Amino acid sequence: MSLSLVAVTCFVGLLSFTAAASAQDRSAPSDGPSIQAPSTTDSNIPEAKLDAVAAALKIVTSVTNDYEQRITGRPEEEKRHLLTEATQAVSKAVTDNGLSVAEYTAILKVAQNNPAVRDKILQRLK
Repeated sequence: MSLSLVAVTCFVGLLSFTAAASAQDRSAPSDGPSIQAPSTTDSNIPEAKLDAVAAALKIVTSVTNDYEQRITGRPEEEKRHLLTEATQAVSKAVTDNGLSVAEYTAILKVAQNNPAVRDKILQRLK
């Protein structure tokens, strides 16, 4: 499977995975000014944000793959615990790259609907 196909698959899969992290992110108190997330059609995302999304996506993909393997075949209670850990790890990967989870998710949604933005992110993943 090519890197591009893997990345596009991750875009779609991670949107649902990060939804829980996004909800957790919104409930946390803000330490600074609020950053407006791009609309789902905005193609004028700053290059620095695209760099941050690509860097975070690499880590998020690795975390997601790791936790998917760890969760498989586990009892339900342990799955819930691991999912909480995974959500925290994904949130940390995103915020460590200078984005809020809401911003990251919004940019991935733009990339899902806008081939130009998607291509810019894919170029950064190579």
